[in-house]
Amino acid sequence: MAFEQATIKVEKEKEFEELKAAINRAFAPETVQKYLKRVASAGIRIRDFDSVLAKDLLERVGALAGQKAKDLYEALTITDRAQMKEFYLFKIEEVGPDLRAKYQKIYQYY
Repeated sequence: MAFEQATIKVEKEKEFEELKAAINRAFAPETVQKYLKRVASAGIRIRDFDSVLAKDLLERVGALAGQKAKDLYEALTITDRAQMKEFYLFKIEEVGPDLRAKYQKIYQYY
């Protein structure tokens, strides 16, 4: 029997989709290196999503125009937030090994 993630309905679909799209844009091939560089410059770990939001890093790479990512995230319900964090963590693991090696300091756990 294979692992299958339970599906949980997103309650705040508009905000969820806007933030998800911003994360997708940050991890797009043409912007991912710029994003990783910003995270490294901010001195935070890539998995620290709360710090990414607090330092407006998604906005700084042009992934989100208009609203702030932090405001979108705070508008979500607790279950929506958990799903968003899981999506973000999934995206950082999709980064290629060459970039992960280059930015290995921000990928370290400690």
